[in-house]
Amino acid sequence: MDLTSASFMLAMINLTPGITFIMALSCGLEKLNLEVAEGRAKVIGTIIGISGAMFVTFVKGTEINICSFKINLMHGHASSPTQFRNKSLGVPLAILSCCFYSLWFILQAKMNEEYPSSNSSAALMNTMGALQATIFTLCVERDWNHWKLGFNIRLLTAAYSGIVASGIMVVIIAWCIKRRGPLFVSIFSPLQLVLVDIAAYFMLDEKLYVGSVVGAVMIVCGLYVVLWGKARELKKKSELVSLGNTTSREFENVEVVSSPPRSQQP
Repeated sequence: MDLTSASFMLAMINLTPGITFIMALSCGLEKLNLEVAEGRAKVIGTIIGISGAMFVTFVKGTEINICSFKINLMHGHASSPTQFRNKSLGVPLAILSCCFYSLWFILQAKMNEEYPSSNSSAALMNTMGALQATIFTLCVERDWNHWKLGFNIRLLTAAYSGIVASGIMVVIIAWCIKRRGPLFVSIFSPLQLVLVDIAAYFMLDEKLYVGSVVGAVMIVCGLYVVLWGKARELKKKSELVSLGNTTSREFENVEVVSSPPRSQQP
């Protein structure tokens, strides 16, 4: 975000469902079966969700006011939009970070097959992340005053990031991947745009445009289509499993009766 603009980085993050879908297909975690309705629903819903996220990011339109009650947490401090500082380096890093985020979904799904405990795996991941961040910060930040945390917004931000983002969120994502797969989790990524726009409108006194509303509707529609396709797919899998169990029990209950061979006539 420091090397590029925030809108470009947000647009790259919204590509997470598409990249995750491609990686899941390559690893065999998802099947591209366009002959059935649920297979087409997953593809169409993913495209609609990504399109809606891009619509929110780049299309403004007419400004709308839905409520007069707002809380401005910026206290009159206006923020200027960030321009591209190093496009040649920032763009590849933005795309690479999105690919790594999608790859984490795939690795988490593979790890759940061998190590199903999401709580301890989240603790190990957060520990490794803390060690890496500490070593990196010691190398680039030599001013010890920046390491001090008082009873202010910095302490609240660090506590919230550690407890909610790195703690609770990682555990919930790992559990959802275990239950529904990586595509199910990644398809919710564009939904954060809707929540951010709503929160920014009421708490940061930012403007709300028609493009945001139209894009939000597209995101919700795409999310519903993908969830419908996943539900149909899981229902068919459960029916096949129950049918296979019933068939195996029937084979186990079959009694084989053998009779002695008839004596041959001379």
